[in-house]
Amino acid sequence: MLDISEDGILNAAQDSIQAHGGTLINRIASPEQKQDFLDKADHLPRVSLDARAASDLVMIAIGGFSPISGFMSQADYEPVVTDMRLASGLPWAVPVTLSVTAAIAEPLELGSLVRLDDDSGRFIGVLELTEKYTYDKVKEAVNVYRTSEDKHPGVRVVYEQGEINLAGPIWLLERDPHPLFPSYQVDPKDSRAMFRERGWKTVVGFQTRNPIHRAHEYIQKCALETVDGLFLHPLVGATKSDDIPADVRMRCYEIMMEHYFPRDRVILAINPSAMRYAGPREAIFHALIRKNYGCTHFIVGRDHAGVGDYYGTYDAQHIFDEFEPGELGIAPMKFEHAFYCTRTGTMATTKTSPSSPEERLHLSGTKVRAMLRRGELPPPEFSRPEVAAELARAMQAAQ
Repeated sequence: MLDISEDGILNAAQDSIQAHGGTLINRIASPEQKQDFLDKADHLPRVSLDARAASDLVMIAIGGFSPISGFMSQADYEPVVTDMRLASGLPWAVPVTLSVTAAIAEPLELGSLVRLDDDSGRFIGVLELTEKYTYDKVKEAVNVYRTSEDKHPGVRVVYEQGEINLAGPIWLLERDPHPLFPSYQVDPKDSRAMFRERGWKTVVGFQTRNPIHRAHEYIQKCALETVDGLFLHPLVGATKSDDIPADVRMRCYEIMMEHYFPRDRVILAINPSAMRYAGPREAIFHALIRKNYGCTHFIVGRDHAGVGDYYGTYDAQHIFDEFEPGELGIAPMKFEHAFYCTRTGTMATTKTSPSSPEERLHLSGTKVRAMLRRGELPPPEFSRPEVAAELARAMQAAQ
């Protein structure tokens, strides 16, 4: 069973894997706390959150970013940027910060409560302000994203955000069911309960921001051969404008669940966090998030969380070797780029296929999107027919 301690930490002694840092954070305000905050609402200074900060607030509160309980202090932020570690020494790869302009930060008093509103002005959270600090944007960009170029979408966000970071524990007050996927809104405490109910001791997580294609399916099923369950966890937070919309991606996964996956060994749920496009660093970040959801293993394929040509094909796999065995607490499952082998008529990688390069049809979400824009239906070697038809319908509707 899950127990909630007085300091808002969830304990899950029966789970196969502990949350990162040993405890699953819970910063969702109780009804009594919420009412107390609401009574003070009109007297609190306000900070408006953009989509990424709002999703970060939720991920902190539900334990997805455990052991983080609020927006990062400078003591945590600095070593995360330079060394991929929190002040405690625990591995952590991506900063989780609330950045505002100096004009917004100046009147805020340390030790006070700050009202956090979403972009519509709704009161959704509270920050217990403990610190205000400046930071080096270029240093963050170069270390986390491996480039200072503002054409990189993650770097652009850093450059455009405020120059002051606000730090301190948070409380989440208001959270509606997801407007598109309420039945797939599964928090870490819930996924852990689902894994226990099914008797799964080993669970592999899969992250994606793209529609599923045959290469994805191949590595997912290869991984499923060696573990008890597969946790399909598409990201539905903020992404680039040219990424396939989340509702289309989810419909593709629903089709796959209906026709091509064993329903008793696969769980589909949404990951509400936002993309950073930080490549190797984000692969670590995504793995630790899935650890918090209860996964014991994590699939790392080709160019995980990459964008453009900023990262090497397998840099996101190599970065796991920078940590001592067992230090991350979740095992990466590394897969080479899968392709359709015309000689054997199956999906394969260079590890299993006897084919020559000319006999390999390489698959990617980029290629599928390009075909759809040209009005072409991806062939069955690229996508399952039902998925290809769904993607074509969505592309036509968007034009």
